[in-house]
Amino acid sequence: MGKKTSKPDTDKVVERVNKEFEKTSNRIEKLINNALKQLDGVQSQIQEPVKKLLKEIDELRSREVKRFSEEFDRRMDEFHELQGNVMDRLGIANDKSGATKKKKATAKKPATKKASAKKSETKKTAAKKPAAAAKKSASASASAAAKAADTGDLTRVKGIGPATARKMKDAGITDISQIANPSAADEEKLAAFSNVKGFSTFRAEAKKVL
Repeated sequence: MGKKTSKPDTDKVVERVNKEFEKTSNRIEKLINNALKQLDGVQSQIQEPVKKLLKEIDELRSREVKRFSEEFDRRMDEFHELQGNVMDRLGIANDKSGATKKKKATAKKPATKKASAKKSETKKTAAKKPAAAAKKSASASASAAAKAADTGDLTRVKGIGPATARKMKDAGITDISQIANPSAADEEKLAAFSNVKGFSTFRAEAKKVL
C-alpha cells in the first residue's frame, strides 16, 4: 500500500518543480528583456548628446578658423598699408635730404680765379633768367595741376595703402571725391572699411588732397 501512494506524490513534486522552473525561467527572460530595453534607451540617450556635442565642436572649430583667417587678412592689410606709408615717407625724406646735401655742397665750394669772369657772365644772362623762371613756373604749375587732377589714386589720401585702395576700387570707390564728399551709396560702401586703422580721418584727409 505504501509503494502505490509514493509514486503519485513523486509525480506531483516533479510537476510542481517543473512549473516553478518554468515560472522562474519566464521571470528571468522578462528581466533580461527589460534590461535590454533599458540598455537601448540608455544608448539612445547617450548618443543624442554626443552627436549634438560633436556638431557643436565642428561649428565652433569652423567659426574659429574663419575668425583666425579674417584676423590674419586684416593684419596683413595693415602691414602692407604701414609698409607703403613708410616707403612713401622714406622716399620724400630721401629727396629732401638729397636736396639739402646739394645745397650744402654748393655753399662749401671755394671761390676760384674765374669768379670775376662768372660775374660778368651772370650779368649777361640776367636778362634771360625771367624767361627761364617763367617757363619753370609754368612747368611746375602744369605738374601740380596734373597731380591735382589725378584723383583716381586713392593712396594719396593719408592712411590708405595700396591694399586698401585696391579693395576700395573693387567695392566701387574709384575717386578721392567719393571719400571726401560721399553720397549715401558711397557711405554704405565705405562702411565696409570702418575697421581699417585711421578710417575716421579718411574724409578729412581726402578733402585736403582735393
